[in-house]
Amino acid sequence: MPASQKITFTGGAGEALAARLELPDGPPKAYAVFAHCFTCGKDSVAAARISRALTDHGLAVLRFDFTGLGQSDGDFGNAGFGANIEDLVAAAEYLRAEHGAPQLLIGHSLGGAAVLAARHRIPQVRAVATIGAPADPAHVEHLIGHARPEIEREGQATVRLGGRDFCIRRGFLQDISAQRQAARIGDLGAALMVMHSPQDDVVGVDNARMIFDAARHPKSFVSLDGADHLLTRRADAEYAAAVLAAWASRYLVTAEETPAPEAGAAVPEGTVRVAEAGGHYPQTVTAGTHSLVVDEPAPLGTDTGPNPYDLLLAALGACTSITLRMYADRKGWPLEQIAVTLRHDRVHAKDCEDCDTTQGHVDRISRHLELTGPLEAEQRTRLLEIADMCPVHRTLTGETVIRTELL
Repeated sequence: MPASQKITFTGGAGEALAARLELPDGPPKAYAVFAHCFTCGKDSVAAARISRALTDHGLAVLRFDFTGLGQSDGDFGNAGFGANIEDLVAAAEYLRAEHGAPQLLIGHSLGGAAVLAARHRIPQVRAVATIGAPADPAHVEHLIGHARPEIEREGQATVRLGGRDFCIRRGFLQDISAQRQAARIGDLGAALMVMHSPQDDVVGVDNARMIFDAARHPKSFVSLDGADHLLTRRADAEYAAAVLAAWASRYLVTAEETPAPEAGAAVPEGTVRVAEAGGHYPQTVTAGTHSLVVDEPAPLGTDTGPNPYDLLLAALGACTSITLRMYADRKGWPLEQIAVTLRHDRVHAKDCEDCDTTQGHVDRISRHLELTGPLEAEQRTRLLEIADMCPVHRTLTGETVIRTELL
């Protein structure tokens, strides 16, 4: 039987958030995060049934209570839509650190609006699914509209939602009104599935059309005909999960698709191996016992990792920082902290004052050093000179021969 683990992790505001991780029978093919509806909770019918049903398709799903809801700590009245986004990012960070980065985000109702907004903060996400989601977070105002005059006048009001009393403050209304949701959807950078019932009397189906129209391809729409907003019928939740899993399988990089190193073919020290990781452009990089994913940013790729030039800059920046630290420690200088910021550009040769080339374009890397500590002016000047002596810098600026052989 699939396992359900009770979990607590730290949310975006530092509060302890209650969660459950639903696991399939075998190793998970991929990880997903489920965001519940407005004032509902991780144990709502839709959240629980869909999360558990997805485990039948090999997916592991983390569902959790937003700040101040369910069993999570915090004050719902002080939280807002922005806090929901931060909690989603925190949930993804928990999964990334403890299990595996989520590739799929699923959001029900206002949770759907939240996953659309959070996608840009979770680069490993390759697919996003919304269920009965509003096109604009401000849609929830109709649930509390009768209390708006009191909220505006007094700064807060007690509103009864779903049989419970909630304190809604003025900041909550300001928060949901300030969201630029259409722009986020248009620049989602992930595959999108919009699921909605034509009979939804809480969030009208026109919201699905607006989300779908704002998004770029790849995008899909599935009608949950006959379902209510909360998907209270088990058959509706299981149908949504089955369709969702089949659709997502086209975009997720599963463990089976990730090439494994051949037996006995360990990557020796000083050697790096790069292999396709499934999907379109993602690559798995193995260096010794370390691995990471490299990808192209949207819309060309799916932005599941840094691009090759990002790694090039990272190599130069790391080498620079390590070289400066070694030198300063050897000299006994009071260098407390080093930060290196780099940028790569292609510029016209005629615009490059330091270049010998005068025609066409040249590659230019801008490197900025931040050296913290009570250093003397002469020490800072010397460290600036030492930066150019790091091995990677010398490799990039010296004569480099690359030999390519076909195995």
